[in-house]
Amino acid sequence: MAAPGGARRRPLLLLLFGLVHGASAVFVVKNGNGTACIMADFSATFLTSYDTRSGPQNKSFELPAGAEVSNSSSCGKENASDSSLVITFGRGHTLTLIFTRNATRYEVQLMRFAYNLSDTDTFPNSSSTGVKTVESATDIKADINKTYRCVSETQVNMDNVTVTLRDAAIQAYLSSSNFSREETRCEQDLPTPTTPPQPAPTPAPASPAVFRYNVSGSNGTCLLASMGLQLNVTYRRVDNKTVTREFNVNPNKTTFGGNCSATLATLELHSENLLLLALQFVMNESSSRVFLQGVQLNLTLPDAKEGSFTATNSSLRALQATAGNSYKCNAEQRLRVTSSFSLNMFRVWLQAFRVDGDKFGPVEECQLDENSMLIPIAVGGALAGLVLIVLLAYLIGRKRSHAGYQTI
Repeated sequence: MAAPGGARRRPLLLLLFGLVHGASAVFVVKNGNGTACIMADFSATFLTSYDTRSGPQNKSFELPAGAEVSNSSSCGKENASDSSLVITFGRGHTLTLIFTRNATRYEVQLMRFAYNLSDTDTFPNSSSTGVKTVESATDIKADINKTYRCVSETQVNMDNVTVTLRDAAIQAYLSSSNFSREETRCEQDLPTPTTPPQPAPTPAPASPAVFRYNVSGSNGTCLLASMGLQLNVTYRRVDNKTVTREFNVNPNKTTFGGNCSATLATLELHSENLLLLALQFVMNESSSRVFLQGVQLNLTLPDAKEGSFTATNSSLRALQATAGNSYKCNAEQRLRVTSSFSLNMFRVWLQAFRVDGDKFGPVEECQLDENSMLIPIAVGGALAGLVLIVLLAYLIGRKRSHAGYQTI
Protein backbone atom coordinates (compact mmCIF):
# COMPACT_ATOMS: atom_id res chain seq x y z
CA MET A 1 0.00 0.00 0.00
CA ALA A 2 1.06 3.60 -0.36
CA ALA A 3 2.29 5.44 2.64
CA PRO A 4 0.38 8.60 3.55
CA GLY A 5 1.88 11.68 2.04
CA GLY A 6 3.77 9.48 -0.37
CA ALA A 7 3.97 12.16 -3.08
CA ARG A 8 6.62 14.87 -2.99
CA ARG A 9 6.45 17.67 -5.52
CA ARG A 10 8.92 20.09 -7.02
CA PRO A 11 7.15 22.59 -9.29
CA LEU A 12 8.80 22.92 -12.66
CA LEU A 13 7.42 25.02 -15.48
CA LEU A 14 8.30 23.75 -18.93
CA LEU A 15 8.12 26.23 -21.75
CA LEU A 16 8.03 24.53 -25.11
CA PHE A 17 7.02 26.18 -28.39
CA GLY A 18 5.27 28.88 -26.39
CA LEU A 19 3.02 26.43 -24.49
CA VAL A 20 3.19 26.02 -20.73
CA HIS A 21 3.01 22.36 -19.67
CA GLY A 22 1.89 21.02 -16.34
CA ALA A 23 4.16 20.82 -13.32
CA SER A 24 6.56 17.92 -12.90
CA ALA A 25 6.28 16.06 -9.57
CA VAL A 26 7.94 13.17 -7.79
CA PHE A 27 5.46 10.45 -6.87
CA VAL A 28 6.63 7.90 -4.28
CA VAL A 29 5.00 4.63 -3.28
CA LYS A 30 6.18 3.15 0.06
CA ASN A 31 5.56 -0.14 1.78
CA GLY A 32 4.34 -0.57 5.32
CA ASN A 33 7.86 -0.05 6.66
CA GLY A 34 8.15 3.31 4.94
CA THR A 35 10.62 2.03 2.35
CA ALA A 36 10.12 3.35 -1.18
CA CYS A 37 9.40 0.74 -3.86
CA ILE A 38 8.29 3.01 -6.74
CA MET A 39 9.42 6.50 -7.69
CA ALA A 40 8.18 8.49 -10.66
CA ASP A 41 9.00 12.04 -11.74
CA PHE A 42 7.26 13.39 -14.85
CA SER A 43 4.81 15.92 -16.23
CA ALA A 44 1.83 14.70 -18.22
CA THR A 45 -0.72 16.01 -20.69
CA PHE A 46 -4.06 14.32 -21.39
CA LEU A 47 -5.84 14.75 -24.71
CA THR A 48 -9.37 13.36 -24.66
CA SER A 49 -12.30 13.24 -27.01
CA TYR A 50 -15.78 13.15 -25.48
CA ASP A 51 -19.34 13.59 -26.71
CA THR A 52 -21.40 16.74 -26.19
CA ARG A 53 -24.89 17.60 -27.31
CA SER A 54 -23.43 19.48 -30.26
CA GLY A 55 -21.04 16.70 -31.27
CA PRO A 56 -17.56 15.36 -30.34
CA GLN A 57 -15.31 17.73 -28.42
CA ASN A 58 -11.55 17.55 -27.81
CA LYS A 59 -10.15 18.53 -24.44
CA SER A 60 -6.52 18.86 -23.41
CA PHE A 61 -5.45 19.30 -19.76
CA GLU A 62 -2.33 18.84 -17.66
CA LEU A 63 -1.51 16.73 -14.65
CA PRO A 64 -1.88 19.41 -11.96
CA ALA A 65 0.60 20.24 -9.23
CA GLY A 66 -1.94 19.03 -6.65
CA ALA A 67 -1.91 15.42 -7.94
CA GLU A 68 -1.36 12.85 -5.18
CA VAL A 69 -0.39 9.23 -4.75
CA SER A 70 -3.48 7.18 -3.85
CA ASN A 71 -3.52 4.73 -0.93
CA SER A 72 -4.60 2.09 -3.47
CA SER A 73 -1.03 2.09 -4.82
CA SER A 74 0.90 -1.07 -3.97
CA CYS A 75 4.45 -2.37 -3.68
CA GLY A 76 3.26 -5.88 -4.44
CA LYS A 77 4.30 -8.95 -2.49
CA GLU A 78 7.81 -8.56 -1.03
CA ASN A 79 8.69 -6.08 -3.77
CA ALA A 80 8.71 -8.96 -6.26
CA SER A 81 5.22 -9.28 -7.73
CA ASP A 82 3.14 -6.76 -9.64
CA SER A 83 3.19 -3.31 -8.11
CA SER A 84 1.26 -0.19 -8.99
CA LEU A 85 1.37 3.59 -8.82
CA VAL A 86 -2.06 5.25 -8.67
CA ILE A 87 -2.16 9.05 -9.03
CA THR A 88 -5.37 10.93 -8.27
CA PHE A 89 -6.21 14.50 -9.26
CA GLY A 90 -9.13 16.81 -9.95
CA ARG A 91 -12.64 15.59 -9.41
CA GLY A 92 -12.26 11.82 -9.57
CA HIS A 93 -9.52 11.36 -12.23
CA THR A 94 -6.82 8.69 -11.76
CA LEU A 95 -3.69 7.67 -13.70
CA THR A 96 -2.45 4.18 -12.87
CA LEU A 97 0.89 2.58 -13.82
CA ILE A 98 1.02 -1.19 -13.26
CA PHE A 99 4.54 -2.67 -13.10
CA THR A 100 5.80 -6.18 -13.65
CA ARG A 101 9.28 -7.69 -13.67
CA ASN A 102 11.43 -10.69 -14.47
CA ALA A 103 14.97 -11.53 -13.40
CA THR A 104 16.61 -8.75 -15.43
CA ARG A 105 14.02 -6.14 -16.43
CA TYR A 106 10.92 -4.36 -15.26
CA GLU A 107 8.27 -2.50 -17.25
CA VAL A 108 5.06 -0.54 -17.09
CA GLN A 109 2.98 -3.42 -18.32
CA LEU A 110 -0.24 -1.40 -18.33
CA MET A 111 -1.21 2.25 -18.13
CA ARG A 112 -4.81 2.94 -17.10
CA PHE A 113 -6.59 6.29 -17.11
CA ALA A 114 -9.98 6.83 -15.46
CA TYR A 115 -11.64 10.20 -16.07
CA ASN A 116 -14.87 11.55 -14.62
CA LEU A 117 -17.18 12.98 -17.30
CA SER A 118 -19.28 14.48 -14.49
CA ASP A 119 -16.46 16.99 -13.91
CA THR A 120 -18.09 19.91 -15.75
CA ASP A 121 -15.05 22.12 -15.29
CA THR A 122 -12.91 19.69 -17.30
CA PHE A 123 -15.62 18.29 -19.59
CA PRO A 124 -18.20 21.07 -20.13
CA ASN A 125 -21.46 20.11 -21.87
CA SER A 126 -20.63 16.40 -21.76
CA SER A 127 -23.58 14.31 -22.87
CA SER A 128 -22.38 11.47 -20.59
CA THR A 129 -21.65 11.33 -16.88
CA GLY A 130 -19.73 9.03 -14.60
CA VAL A 131 -16.21 7.60 -14.77
CA LYS A 132 -14.85 6.17 -18.01
CA THR A 133 -11.75 3.95 -17.97
CA VAL A 134 -9.28 3.25 -20.80
CA GLU A 135 -5.97 1.37 -20.73
CA SER A 136 -3.06 0.29 -22.92
CA ALA A 137 0.29 -1.49 -22.80
CA THR A 138 3.39 0.75 -22.93
CA ASP A 139 7.00 0.74 -24.12
CA ILE A 140 8.28 1.95 -20.73
CA LYS A 141 10.84 -0.63 -19.62
CA ALA A 142 14.29 -0.67 -18.00
CA ASP A 143 16.89 -2.94 -16.47
CA ILE A 144 16.46 -3.92 -12.85
CA ASN A 145 18.16 -1.44 -10.46
CA LYS A 146 18.25 1.21 -13.19
CA THR A 147 16.07 4.29 -13.72
CA TYR A 148 13.94 4.53 -16.83
CA ARG A 149 14.83 7.97 -18.24
CA CYS A 150 13.15 9.74 -21.14
CA VAL A 151 13.53 13.48 -21.69
CA SER A 152 11.66 13.24 -24.99
CA GLU A 153 7.90 12.91 -25.18
CA THR A 154 6.45 9.45 -24.59
CA GLN A 155 2.93 8.97 -25.92
CA VAL A 156 0.53 6.24 -24.88
CA ASN A 157 -2.64 5.95 -26.94
CA MET A 158 -5.70 4.53 -25.22
CA ASP A 159 -8.90 4.46 -27.24
CA ASN A 160 -10.01 8.14 -27.37
CA VAL A 161 -7.33 9.34 -24.91
CA THR A 162 -3.65 10.13 -25.50
CA VAL A 163 -1.36 10.51 -22.49
CA THR A 164 1.94 12.31 -23.14
CA LEU A 165 4.72 12.05 -20.57
CA ARG A 166 7.67 14.50 -20.61
CA ASP A 167 11.04 14.54 -18.86
CA ALA A 168 10.22 11.22 -17.23
CA ALA A 169 12.25 9.39 -14.62
CA ILE A 170 10.58 6.19 -13.39
CA GLN A 171 11.88 3.31 -11.30
CA ALA A 172 10.14 0.38 -9.68
CA TYR A 173 11.43 -2.39 -7.40
CA LEU A 174 13.87 0.04 -5.81
CA SER A 175 16.90 -1.28 -3.93
CA SER A 176 17.27 2.07 -2.11
CA SER A 177 15.03 5.01 -1.34
CA ASN A 178 16.21 7.08 -4.30
CA PHE A 179 16.55 6.93 -8.05
CA SER A 180 19.46 4.85 -9.29
CA ARG A 181 22.25 6.83 -10.95
CA GLU A 182 22.39 4.18 -13.67
CA GLU A 183 19.80 4.72 -16.37
CA THR A 184 18.07 2.93 -19.20
CA ARG A 185 17.33 5.59 -21.82
CA CYS A 186 14.27 5.49 -24.01
CA GLU A 187 14.73 5.05 -27.75
CA GLN A 188 13.57 8.63 -28.42
CA ASP A 189 16.55 9.98 -26.46
CA LEU A 190 19.16 7.85 -28.22
CA PRO A 191 21.17 9.58 -30.99
CA THR A 192 20.01 8.93 -34.53
CA PRO A 193 22.39 6.40 -36.07
CA THR A 194 24.44 7.86 -38.89
CA THR A 195 24.77 6.04 -42.16
CA PRO A 196 28.24 4.44 -42.21
CA PRO A 197 30.41 5.50 -45.13
CA GLN A 198 30.14 3.16 -48.04
CA PRO A 199 33.31 1.19 -48.69
CA ALA A 200 35.15 2.09 -51.87
CA PRO A 201 34.37 -0.32 -54.70
CA THR A 202 36.88 -3.13 -54.92
CA PRO A 203 39.21 -2.39 -57.87
CA ALA A 204 39.20 -4.94 -60.64
CA PRO A 205 42.24 -7.24 -60.39
CA ALA A 206 44.93 -7.28 -63.05
CA SER A 207 44.82 -9.93 -65.74
CA PRO A 208 45.36 -13.38 -64.24
CA ALA A 209 48.60 -15.30 -64.70
CA VAL A 210 48.67 -17.80 -67.56
CA PHE A 211 49.37 -21.39 -66.51
CA ARG A 212 49.70 -24.68 -68.37
CA TYR A 213 47.36 -27.44 -67.19
CA ASN A 214 47.14 -31.06 -68.31
CA VAL A 215 44.94 -34.04 -67.51
CA SER A 216 46.05 -37.58 -68.21
CA GLY A 217 44.34 -40.94 -68.23
CA SER A 218 45.28 -44.54 -68.97
CA ASN A 219 45.80 -43.69 -72.64
CA GLY A 220 47.96 -40.63 -71.99
CA THR A 221 47.10 -36.94 -72.04
CA CYS A 222 43.47 -36.16 -72.85
CA LEU A 223 43.48 -32.44 -72.07
CA LEU A 224 46.15 -29.79 -72.54
CA ALA A 225 45.39 -26.16 -71.67
CA SER A 226 47.36 -22.93 -71.31
CA MET A 227 45.26 -20.01 -70.05
CA GLY A 228 44.60 -17.41 -67.37
CA LEU A 229 41.29 -17.67 -65.50
CA GLN A 230 39.21 -15.03 -63.71
CA LEU A 231 35.91 -15.51 -61.85
CA ASN A 232 33.25 -12.80 -62.15
CA VAL A 233 30.53 -13.39 -59.53
CA THR A 234 27.50 -11.41 -58.36
CA TYR A 235 26.21 -12.17 -54.86
CA ARG A 236 24.38 -10.71 -51.86
CA ARG A 237 26.51 -9.69 -48.90
CA VAL A 238 25.59 -10.06 -45.23
CA ASP A 239 24.37 -6.42 -45.27
CA ASN A 240 21.87 -7.41 -48.03
CA LYS A 241 23.69 -5.37 -50.69
CA THR A 242 24.31 -7.00 -54.06
CA VAL A 243 27.88 -6.69 -55.32
CA THR A 244 29.90 -7.94 -58.29
CA ARG A 245 33.51 -8.96 -57.78
CA GLU A 246 36.27 -10.51 -59.85
CA PHE A 247 38.74 -13.08 -58.52
CA ASN A 248 41.85 -14.26 -60.33
CA VAL A 249 42.75 -17.92 -60.17
CA ASN A 250 46.28 -17.91 -58.79
CA PRO A 251 48.15 -20.91 -60.26
CA ASN A 252 50.75 -20.77 -57.46
CA LYS A 253 48.04 -21.44 -54.86
CA THR A 254 45.94 -23.80 -56.94
CA THR A 255 46.10 -27.57 -57.39
CA PHE A 256 44.61 -29.22 -60.43
CA GLY A 257 43.56 -32.65 -61.58
CA GLY A 258 40.79 -34.32 -63.54
CA ASN A 259 39.75 -37.41 -65.36
CA CYS A 260 39.48 -38.78 -68.88
CA SER A 261 37.18 -41.06 -70.84
CA ALA A 262 36.63 -41.69 -74.54
CA THR A 263 34.33 -38.69 -75.01
CA LEU A 264 34.67 -36.77 -71.73
CA ALA A 265 37.62 -34.79 -70.31
CA THR A 266 37.36 -32.82 -67.06
CA LEU A 267 39.78 -30.30 -65.56
CA GLU A 268 39.31 -29.63 -61.84
CA LEU A 269 40.95 -26.74 -59.94
CA HIS A 270 41.12 -26.37 -56.14
CA SER A 271 42.49 -23.74 -53.75
CA GLU A 272 41.78 -22.42 -50.23
CA ASN A 273 38.71 -20.38 -51.23
CA LEU A 274 38.13 -22.03 -54.60
CA LEU A 275 36.60 -25.26 -53.41
CA LEU A 276 36.01 -26.37 -56.99
CA LEU A 277 36.18 -25.03 -60.52
CA ALA A 278 35.45 -27.82 -63.00
CA LEU A 279 35.63 -27.48 -66.81
CA GLN A 280 34.07 -30.39 -68.68
CA PHE A 281 34.88 -30.96 -72.36
CA VAL A 282 33.02 -33.42 -74.57
CA MET A 283 33.58 -34.83 -78.04
CA ASN A 284 30.69 -35.32 -80.43
CA GLU A 285 31.78 -38.45 -82.29
CA SER A 286 29.31 -37.96 -85.16
CA SER A 287 30.60 -34.48 -86.01
CA SER A 288 34.14 -34.89 -84.59
CA ARG A 289 33.70 -31.57 -82.78
CA VAL A 290 35.08 -30.86 -79.32
CA PHE A 291 33.68 -28.15 -77.04
CA LEU A 292 33.30 -26.99 -73.44
CA GLN A 293 29.94 -28.30 -72.25
CA GLY A 294 29.92 -27.88 -68.47
CA VAL A 295 31.26 -25.46 -65.85
CA GLN A 296 30.82 -25.94 -62.10
CA LEU A 297 31.92 -23.44 -59.44
CA ASN A 298 31.95 -23.70 -55.63
CA LEU A 299 33.55 -20.65 -54.03
CA THR A 300 33.91 -19.60 -50.38
CA LEU A 301 32.94 -15.95 -49.78
CA PRO A 302 33.26 -14.81 -46.14
CA ASP A 303 31.22 -11.62 -46.69
CA ALA A 304 28.41 -13.39 -48.58
CA LYS A 305 25.06 -13.81 -46.86
CA GLU A 306 25.15 -17.54 -47.56
CA GLY A 307 28.88 -17.82 -46.85
CA SER A 308 29.58 -19.36 -50.24
CA PHE A 309 28.72 -19.12 -53.94
CA THR A 310 27.80 -21.96 -56.30
CA ALA A 311 26.95 -22.04 -60.00
CA THR A 312 26.54 -24.81 -62.57
CA ASN A 313 25.80 -25.02 -66.29
CA SER A 314 26.05 -28.29 -68.23
CA SER A 315 24.58 -27.14 -71.56
CA LEU A 316 27.29 -24.89 -72.99
CA ARG A 317 28.84 -25.14 -76.47
CA ALA A 318 31.94 -22.97 -76.09
CA LEU A 319 35.60 -23.12 -77.23
CA GLN A 320 34.77 -25.36 -80.19
CA ALA A 321 37.35 -27.04 -82.42
CA THR A 322 37.66 -30.11 -84.61
CA ALA A 323 38.91 -33.22 -82.82
CA GLY A 324 42.69 -33.38 -83.18
CA ASN A 325 43.01 -29.60 -83.51
CA SER A 326 43.69 -27.05 -80.78
CA TYR A 327 41.61 -23.99 -79.93
CA LYS A 328 43.49 -20.72 -79.57
CA CYS A 329 42.29 -17.25 -78.57
CA ASN A 330 44.59 -14.39 -77.54
CA ALA A 331 41.69 -12.01 -76.93
CA GLU A 332 39.91 -12.01 -73.58
CA GLN A 333 36.81 -14.19 -73.61
CA ARG A 334 33.90 -13.69 -71.23
CA LEU A 335 31.98 -16.92 -70.95
CA ARG A 336 28.55 -16.38 -69.35
CA VAL A 337 27.87 -19.47 -67.26
CA THR A 338 24.83 -18.26 -65.27
CA SER A 339 23.16 -14.90 -64.68
CA SER A 340 25.44 -14.36 -61.66
CA PHE A 341 28.68 -15.99 -62.83
CA SER A 342 30.95 -15.43 -65.82
CA LEU A 343 34.27 -17.13 -66.48
CA ASN A 344 36.79 -14.71 -67.98
CA MET A 345 39.53 -16.49 -69.96
CA PHE A 346 42.81 -14.93 -71.12
CA ARG A 347 45.26 -16.10 -73.83
CA VAL A 348 43.58 -19.47 -74.21
CA TRP A 349 45.27 -22.33 -76.02
CA LEU A 350 43.77 -25.73 -75.36
CA GLN A 351 43.10 -29.12 -76.83
CA ALA A 352 40.89 -31.93 -75.59
CA PHE A 353 41.23 -35.48 -76.97
CA ARG A 354 43.72 -36.80 -79.54
CA VAL A 355 46.59 -34.96 -77.88
CA ASP A 356 50.03 -35.96 -79.15
CA GLY A 357 52.16 -36.03 -76.00
CA ASP A 358 52.49 -32.51 -74.68
CA LYS A 359 52.12 -30.74 -78.02
CA PHE A 360 49.13 -28.79 -79.32
CA GLY A 361 47.69 -29.84 -82.67
CA PRO A 362 46.88 -27.57 -85.65
CA VAL A 363 45.41 -24.26 -84.48
CA GLU A 364 41.84 -23.07 -84.98
CA GLU A 365 41.69 -19.35 -84.20
CA CYS A 366 38.73 -17.93 -82.30
CA GLN A 367 36.41 -15.46 -84.01
CA LEU A 368 37.67 -12.62 -81.81
CA ASP A 369 41.25 -13.11 -83.01
CA GLU A 370 40.12 -13.36 -86.63
CA ASN A 371 38.21 -10.10 -86.28
CA SER A 372 41.18 -8.42 -84.65
CA MET A 373 43.37 -9.54 -87.56
CA LEU A 374 40.87 -8.16 -90.09
CA ILE A 375 41.13 -4.66 -88.62
CA PRO A 376 44.84 -4.04 -89.44
CA ILE A 377 44.36 -5.70 -92.84
CA ALA A 378 41.42 -3.43 -93.58
CA VAL A 379 43.32 -0.37 -92.36
CA GLY A 380 46.39 -1.34 -94.42
CA GLY A 381 44.25 -1.87 -97.50
CA ALA A 382 42.57 1.49 -97.03
CA LEU A 383 45.93 3.24 -96.67
CA ALA A 384 47.28 1.47 -99.77
CA GLY A 385 44.23 2.53 -101.73
CA LEU A 386 44.65 6.11 -100.56
CA VAL A 387 48.31 6.13 -101.63
CA LEU A 388 47.34 4.72 -105.03
CA ILE A 389 44.71 7.41 -105.53
CA VAL A 390 47.16 10.17 -104.61
CA LEU A 391 49.79 8.70 -106.99
CA LEU A 392 47.34 8.48 -109.89
CA ALA A 393 46.20 12.04 -109.31
CA TYR A 394 49.82 13.19 -109.35
CA LEU A 395 50.62 11.37 -112.60
CA ILE A 396 47.50 12.70 -114.37
CA GLY A 397 48.29 16.23 -113.27
CA ARG A 398 51.89 15.94 -114.47
CA LYS A 399 50.84 14.65 -117.89
CA ARG A 400 48.46 17.56 -118.42
CA SER A 401 51.14 20.07 -117.51
CA HIS A 402 53.52 18.61 -120.18
CA ALA A 403 50.80 18.79 -122.85
CA GLY A 404 50.58 22.56 -122.36
CA TYR A 405 54.08 23.27 -123.84
CA GLN A 406 54.61 23.99 -127.67
CA THR A 407 57.81 22.96 -129.61
CA ILE A 408 59.51 25.98 -131.37
